[in-house]
Amino acid sequence: MFEQLSGKMSGVLDGLSRNGKLSEADVTEAMREVRLAMLEADVALPVVRDFVNKVRERSVGQEVLESVSPGQAVAKIVNDALIDALGGAGAVPLNLSANPPVPVLMVGLQGSGKTTTSGKIALRLSSREHKKVLLASLDVQRPAAQLQLQQLAERVNAKTGRVQALPIIAGQSPVQIAKRALETGRLEGYDVVILDTAGRLSIDEALMDEVREIRTLTKPAETLLVVDAMTGQDAVNTAKAFNEAVGITGVVMSRMDGDARGGAALSMKAITGAPIKLTGSGENLEALEEFHPERVAGRILGLGDVAGLVERAAETLDHEEGERVAKKMLAGKFDLDDYVSQIDQINRMGSISGILGMMPGMGKIKDMLGDKELDTSIFKRHKAIISSMTKQERKTPEIIKASRKKRIAAGSGTTVPEINRLLKQFNDMSTMMKRISKMGLGGLMRGMGGAGGLADLMKGMGGPGGKPGGRPPFA
Repeated sequence: MFEQLSGKMSGVLDGLSRNGKLSEADVTEAMREVRLAMLEADVALPVVRDFVNKVRERSVGQEVLESVSPGQAVAKIVNDALIDALGGAGAVPLNLSANPPVPVLMVGLQGSGKTTTSGKIALRLSSREHKKVLLASLDVQRPAAQLQLQQLAERVNAKTGRVQALPIIAGQSPVQIAKRALETGRLEGYDVVILDTAGRLSIDEALMDEVREIRTLTKPAETLLVVDAMTGQDAVNTAKAFNEAVGITGVVMSRMDGDARGGAALSMKAITGAPIKLTGSGENLEALEEFHPERVAGRILGLGDVAGLVERAAETLDHEEGERVAKKMLAGKFDLDDYVSQIDQINRMGSISGILGMMPGMGKIKDMLGDKELDTSIFKRHKAIISSMTKQERKTPEIIKASRKKRIAAGSGTTVPEINRLLKQFNDMSTMMKRISKMGLGGLMRGMGGAGGLADLMKGMGGPGGKPGGRPPFA
C-alpha cells in the first residue's frame, strides 16, 4: 500500500544523506519533495502541512545542521513525525475492560468489509484471549447479511469452539436484535458480544439514527468503524462523519494489502482523533493485525517491519512441518511433496508483496527489478502439476519421462514445457541443497565469494554469476 510514498520518501532521505553537511535551503527543498510525495499519496492537506512544518522546524536547528551525519538526523526526525501522524508509538488494544458480556459495536458503509472483520475479531478474541464470543447481525437491509455472519461464526467456531451466532428471528428490528443479543450474552455466559450493524452505500441520516439508537441501548465498550483503505480520502471523510454523528473509539482499516496510496492511514488519527486499532490484509479470517504506527513508519521509510514479519510467521506457520522439511532439505532428500508443503506455508503468510514489504531494503530491490512483477500465479500452476502426479512420481521425479509428462499436462491443464521447467528448477534446487549438505553451513559461509561457495550455488540457480537473465528457483 505504501510503496509509492515509501519510494519517494526514501529517495529524499538518501539525497540528504549524500549531501554531507546540510543547509537550511537543503532542508527546505527536501521538505518540498516530501510535501509533494504526501499529497500524491492522498494524505489530507492539513496533515501534510502539520507534518512538513514539524519536520522543518526540528531539522533546521543548529545541532542537526552541524551534526556529523545531518542526513541521518533528519531521517530520525521524519520517522518520529510519521509515528506521531499515524497515532503515536505502540498499538492501541481493544478495550474490553467492562462487565461481561462486553458489547462491541461495528459500524461502517456497505462494502467496507464490516461483516468479515466481525468474524476476524471473533477469531482473534477467541483464539488469543480465550474469550467466548457471540456474533449478532443487526443488518436487516442487505439480503442474506445475517446468514453470512452465521456462516462466518460456524467457520470460526470450527477453529476455536468458542464462537456462536445469535439465532436468526425474521421480522425483528435492529434494536430488538441488539437487545436479544445482550440478553443471550448474559444468560449464556458470553464474554463479548459483537454487534454487526447495517451499512449504506453512502452516509444518510437514517443510517446514523439507527446507529445512535443501538449505541444508546447497548452502551458499547468499543465502537469500531471499518473503512476500506482502497477508498483513500473517502475513508477519512467517512470516519469524520461517523465520529461527529455517533462517536467512534477506534478504526479498523480493511484491504491494507491493496495498491492504494496509503494517505487514509496517515490522515485518520489527525482528522478523527480515533486511533487505527486493527488492519485487515486479506480475505482469510486470520488476516487481521494490530496497527503499530512505528512499524508502519519503518515500512514507509524502507526500514521494513521485521518484528511484524516474525509475529506473522509465529502465528501462521506450522513450525513442526517447517522443521521436518528443513531437515530433509539439508539431508538432500527434498521431494515435490515437500515443495507443495512450502507453498502452503508461504500462502498462509499472506501475499508475497505484503511479505516483501515487511523486509528491510525491499524498496530498492523493487527499483532494481523495474517494471517486472513477481509472478505468484506460478505457485498455483506448480501445485496443479504436482497434484496430477502419482505418489511415486512426487517422491522420485526423475522417473517422469515423455509419456508421463503428457498425462500430467492433460490432468493439470498445463503444457509439457511448463512441466519441464518445473522439473528443471526443482532439480537445480535439489542439487543446491545437496551441495549445502556436503559443505555444511561453515563451509558455505567460508566459500561465499569463491569457487564452491555461494557464487557457484547461484550459478546453478540462474542468479548472479550464472546465465544472464536467469530465473530463481520456482519463479
